[in-house]
Amino acid sequence: MKNTIKIAIIDDHLLFLKGLRMLLEQDGDFEIVHAYDNYSDLLKNIKLQEPDILITDISMPEINGIELSKMVRQIYPSVKIMVMSSYSNMMSPTDVDGYLLKDTESEVLIESIKKIVWNNDKVFHKDLQTVKFDFNKSIVSKREKEIIDFISKGFTTDEIAEKLCISKHTVETHRKNIFNKLHVNNIAALVKTSIMLGLIDV
Repeated sequence: MKNTIKIAIIDDHLLFLKGLRMLLEQDGDFEIVHAYDNYSDLLKNIKLQEPDILITDISMPEINGIELSKMVRQIYPSVKIMVMSSYSNMMSPTDVDGYLLKDTESEVLIESIKKIVWNNDKVFHKDLQTVKFDFNKSIVSKREKEIIDFISKGFTTDEIAEKLCISKHTVETHRKNIFNKLHVNNIAALVKTSIMLGLIDV
């Protein structure tokens, strides 16, 4: 008989978090040992009981799921990582053990968790498009995050310069650097990617 799978869940949307927990608790092979809506509670309590797998969203207000996954992996290298996201764009599949969309059928989710933990398989949604990013806390600076936020709210370059008390040229330079770092070439892509990385809230 295989061991019960200990699961940790983190998602800042409480409705999804509670629903996912209720769904997984119905399976006798699963034990939910952690379920939190913020990363600080997870990191504080995960040491009390190490899970077999962490299920995380990507877009969260304080830290994105990829950064969190790397933090967890550094301390607990045996923990499997599964991302559940609304976005079909992902980082390199070598960074996680699974990536499913939030509209995945419950049977597929349950089977995927078991494959990842028991069989050491990798499980990815069939429609995923891989994109490569340098995922780390310094991917953009504090000033760049401010400018991303203003851009996402529809502020012009002149308005951003006035708000931040910097020159228009400085804003344009920051903007160019942001586009290069996030591998985007228009505002729509910038906003979508920034939400995915948790750089701005929705």
